Amino acid sequence: MNSATDTQPIRSSRKLRRVWALIRKESLEVARDPSSIAIGIVMPVVLVLLFGYGLSLDIKNVPVAVVMEDSSADARDLAASFQLSSYFAAEFTASMPHALELMIERKVDGVVRIRSDFSRNLAMGDVQVQVMVQGVDANTARIIQTYAQGAVGQWAARQAAEGKTTSNAPVTLLSRFWFNESSDSRYFIVPGLVVLIMTLIGALLTALVMAREWEHGTFEAIFVTPVRPDEILIGKATPYFVLGMIGLFLCIFSAKFLFDVPLRGSVLVLTGVSILYLLVTLATGLLISSVTKSQFIASQVALLVTFLPAMMLSGFLFDLRSMPTAIRLFTYALPARYFVTLLQTIFLAGDIWTVIVPNAAVLAAMAAALLVLSRLATQKKLN
Repeated sequence: MNSATDTQPIRSSRKLRRVWALIRKESLEVARDPSSIAIGIVMPVVLVLLFGYGLSLDIKNVPVAVVMEDSSADARDLAASFQLSSYFAAEFTASMPHALELMIERKVDGVVRIRSDFSRNLAMGDVQVQVMVQGVDANTARIIQTYAQGAVGQWAARQAAEGKTTSNAPVTLLSRFWFNESSDSRYFIVPGLVVLIMTLIGALLTALVMAREWEHGTFEAIFVTPVRPDEILIGKATPYFVLGMIGLFLCIFSAKFLFDVPLRGSVLVLTGVSILYLLVTLATGLLISSVTKSQFIASQVALLVTFLPAMMLSGFLFDLRSMPTAIRLFTYALPARYFVTLLQTIFLAGDIWTVIVPNAAVLAAMAAALLVLSRLATQKKLN
């Protein structure tokens, strides 16, 4: 009885030594492989800079033709709202046919028409401004229309503040964007980058780990050792877990200090949910590589199963509510959907537990299920 009790610490010590040996081996593999360092550390910085500075859903300097059929002070004041706005590059003309010709030739994307009876109608409290938008690109057209309404609304607010409108003037609606007062698209693009980067590190890199061992024939040498499958998985995944956490903190640093994205929630909560998602991606990559046993096939499957859905179907770039019902239902099976929701909530709204708890629970369940599948797929036997 004492003999069995005495051997238990010895077994635990041996297991820890085996795991540590595998972690050290895999860490040396990562250190010797420049591509792993590039994907794990350099790629997050490059992606954050490219997406943060290069990708924006906001439109600046939209060319518009402002047709000045009325030269009154009020009309010029309205025209100045477009001229001084950073969203428009205004070109003034007195001819509506000329403005339409410019739009047909795609020299301008919109026409703002200030009619000749503008001042008279303004005094009567019933004034209209005609806005025509090039509708070839429907999304861009809607954005331009919104900007034009904003410019007119600001002018109307100034008129009301200065007491230049009558009591019969139409009601002006004042809009507010909660959690993103400036309506800056980087506020949700940059947090969404964390999803792409951690998917890239977790799934793509680990998808190549086991497959590389199978292709190089080094698993045969591992099979003759006392190392167990779970120890193999821990040893393989740990270095990439560390790389993923480095990528996470690089993204948080860039979001906070390069792009001034607010982090209204707790860093600890953000780290916790990120660890859950990283475990999901690591388990997915290990499962893919264990099943395919080919680096090329594993990389293609990882891109198709993890990276592309994380970009297109997670809510990172496109609103899920605008998708067909079948596709929207499919997104519930994607872990990136829940992680995007968590990131945008923690960054922009704060620690909203009614959002954090259910989404984190789904990620935890997915991580547990995928880790079990990875363990079952990793067997010490040759086919």
